[in-house]
Amino acid sequence: MLGPQGVEPAGAATELTLVRHGRTIWHRENRYAGASDVPLDEVGRAQATALAHWARSHPHDAVACSPLHRARETAAPVAEALGLSAEVNPALREMDFGVAEGRTLAELHREYPDAAAAFVSDPTGRPFPGAEPPEQVAERALGALRAIAGRHPGASVLVVGHNTALRLALCGWLGIALERYRDVLPRLENAAVTRLRVSADPRRPPALLCLNVPVTAAPAAVPRAAVPRAAVRPAAVPPDAAEPASAPAESQPASPQGSSPAASPRSASGEPTPAVPHPSITRRTR
Repeated sequence: MLGPQGVEPAGAATELTLVRHGRTIWHRENRYAGASDVPLDEVGRAQATALAHWARSHPHDAVACSPLHRARETAAPVAEALGLSAEVNPALREMDFGVAEGRTLAELHREYPDAAAAFVSDPTGRPFPGAEPPEQVAERALGALRAIAGRHPGASVLVVGHNTALRLALCGWLGIALERYRDVLPRLENAAVTRLRVSADPRRPPALLCLNVPVTAAPAAVPRAAVPRAAVRPAAVPPDAAEPASAPAESQPASPQGSSPAASPRSASGEPTPAVPHPSITRRTR
């Protein structure tokens, strides 16, 4: 039963704070990471540390994360700051992008021109060859979020996941057509927070409290009984001036607080140079 102004009684809802992992060595070059196990770079580690500092003044009751290294590395300092252990949930892993793994979109247009053009025109209906079906990603990621909320009724949980999997899950939960996920939710910035209030009634959609907010500007948690459902912050998604309409969904670089994103290495022709293999990357092979 709802209280005044449509607010659920205190303790009846669970609050989820969704966070995309910190930046990796592939994301700074706009390469699809997907199911490949790519570590954080120095910027990503700084973002994880900043998130942990933010968490100290925004306490949560639990921390959950994807099993991929970049998500676990982002969640670890947060869990330590809160005196918790991160719950690793395999269903939170990122979408497998098939042949796009480890490549930039420019490289894909050269190597797989038909597949790249098909993805640009219809990313959910015509994903890259070998990719996990987006509908399947949405189903498993949303199932994971619902399960986490169900295990922590009335609590606050910080969840570290991935750009595409989280966006697809959000679309499925909020009633947004999956084929529009790249239009409605262009990207989630690294280490920015998106907050949901999840009703105890599974028939009700979650309330979107904020979207894509940097940790230096994220609002403090408000007592659940004091926030009307109508008090939803406008989406704080920055303009995509530097991102082409077809830019990789899980490969957008985010700069650390107060700095500029690192430039991708380029050859004399102006094309991105191939990625330098990193000993700690486990790349998906097909």
